[in-house]
Amino acid sequence: MSKKILIIEDHDAIRANVVEILEMALYTVFQAENGKIGVDMALKNIPDIILCDIMMPELDGYGVLYMLNKHVETSGIPFIFLTAKAEHADLRKGMELGADDYLIKPFDDMELLNAIDIRLRKKAMAEHSHKTNSEEFKVLVSKTDGLAEFNKIIEGRKSREFKKNQVIYYEDDHGKGLYLITQGRVKTIKLAQDGRELMTGMYSEGDYIGINAVLSGSTYADTATTIEDSLLCLIPTEQMESVFSLYPEVARKFIHLLSRDNREKEDQLLQLAYHSVRKKMAGTLVKLHSKDMKNNFFTITREDLAAMACMATETVSRTLSDFKDEKLIERTGSRITLLDLNGLSKMKN
Repeated sequence: MSKKILIIEDHDAIRANVVEILEMALYTVFQAENGKIGVDMALKNIPDIILCDIMMPELDGYGVLYMLNKHVETSGIPFIFLTAKAEHADLRKGMELGADDYLIKPFDDMELLNAIDIRLRKKAMAEHSHKTNSEEFKVLVSKTDGLAEFNKIIEGRKSREFKKNQVIYYEDDHGKGLYLITQGRVKTIKLAQDGRELMTGMYSEGDYIGINAVLSGSTYADTATTIEDSLLCLIPTEQMESVFSLYPEVARKFIHLLSRDNREKEDQLLQLAYHSVRKKMAGTLVKLHSKDMKNNFFTITREDLAAMACMATETVSRTLSDFKDEKLIERTGSRITLLDLNGLSKMKN
């Protein structure tokens, strides 16, 4: 069965040329002359990949991507922008919204076909990886029917690829559902009125984010961003509510996870309010270690460490240098190795 491609382009000649090339390559092609029609066609036909111009009447390319990301069935479709603009700010805006690639006009036939082939192969690999790895991180393994049913839901959902530093959801966005991290790392942050970031959590493979929004039926309480290239599986709110209704033990499990997360945030607030700089940094390093018990090292930028410990970046550098001199840690670039975990644990208490 041939792959389905949707091309959204307001320039008739360009659209016709792209359609001709794709049909010659044996793809099934749908075409739309503006963004609004494109969104409707995407929801109706669920293509395997979308090519979309940026500058269009009715609804521009950024608006198309934003609208499609709001629908579970289209949010994971590979999305390639077609643009005559190559400004860094434009590229960054598209990537932050979730675009997978850019083709700068004019492009030749092979550029177009290679970009499509790469994205389709990456999507197939991600789906295969999720299926292969699903057995390795059944976070809620249990013999009870409810948790077994929830595991089946996880196995049946496709993971979506998020690039490094890509926003998964913003604070106050309507909660679309619960995210399970199947690969990579994610941070959650809140912004102060002066623009400073406070990191409220760091999560890795097997962790869930967005629990609060799902349980309370509210908006997301913070902004979630990937720290590295990651794969996440979205379980829609409607599906979660159905499972909670049928199987109370699943709801109890997530209430327990939420309570533990809130307890960590309470401890973090206490630490930020009363602990010294050294205690705050020691506590932050121990907490990061607890997220990955397999290793005594982790990679984190100075800015993220400052946001997590609620310290100035200069203070972070100075404190890490002190810890290095005291043989508590070793630091190479953004990689930190804990040499004396017991010493750091005693210091934070």
